Amino acid sequence: MYDICANFFFLKTQTSKWLLFTLLSIIWGSSFILMKIGMQRLSAYQVASIRILSAGLVMLPFAVKGWKLVPKNKILMVVVAGLLGNFFPAYLYCLAEIRIDSSLASILNALTPLCAIIIGVAFFQLKITWQKILGVIVGFAGLALLPFAAEGEISFTNLSYAALVLVATVCYGTNVHVVSRYLKEIPSVQIAAVAFSLFIPVCLTILAFTGFFSLPLAQNEIPFSILASFILGALGTALASVWFYRLVKTAGSIFASLVTYGIPSIAVLWGLIFGEKITITEIGCLFVILTGVYLVNKSERQ
Repeated sequence: MYDICANFFFLKTQTSKWLLFTLLSIIWGSSFILMKIGMQRLSAYQVASIRILSAGLVMLPFAVKGWKLVPKNKILMVVVAGLLGNFFPAYLYCLAEIRIDSSLASILNALTPLCAIIIGVAFFQLKITWQKILGVIVGFAGLALLPFAAEGEISFTNLSYAALVLVATVCYGTNVHVVSRYLKEIPSVQIAAVAFSLFIPVCLTILAFTGFFSLPLAQNEIPFSILASFILGALGTALASVWFYRLVKTAGSIFASLVTYGIPSIAVLWGLIFGEKITITEIGCLFVILTGVYLVNKSERQ
């Protein structure tokens, strides 16, 4: 199935690249509202567990080949990559959206490239230019303004939940360097497949302990929340990852990184559709953050 989808989008035309870019922006931009829909009838832990579980089930056919091809001495790093790149962020985002809007979560998610730069400089000897420094400063200026952008008084409780998203972006930023340094020779699909296969029993255990299997699955719109969580994992985590790596290979990492700009735009649109309150100032903060991301990405071309 993945090969068919990947080959379809392997056309080296500008149109196909932008089509894939648009699909990824829609899929990942919709992930934030899918989490919110899932948590209408399920707990944050249940939504995150179903997300990782469904991704694992979809990727399971690739895990058999992955376990044969991934060197034994790399298994630990594959697990670390899976934890940082998927497992921990899935739970952190769901827990954050207990108290913050999905649109705000998507805006904070735009800080991921900036976190990757900071972590790379601090721990992975990444060379930095003045333009990257400027991009980080501008991006975090937008972050600093966000607490003052929402309507009403500043809630430090909500800020603590928003901080969970920041922790998730740190996980993403660290994972980029872990994969590039220690797992560069291993195909990304195999990394994801092996890691997700290990997370399946963990997710089933969490679902059992949170009482998921005792829920009245035919009542109170619970199936709808389960479906949203399943789509979140199967499409937004598993399939979209394969398409993203295909975009990187066909269009280059710089073009693929532009998805960062599309994700919050789609997420904010979904937030408006579902009645979330988004202020003009919050939109302004988003543009400040994306300006910082642009400066960081632009410096990569030099």
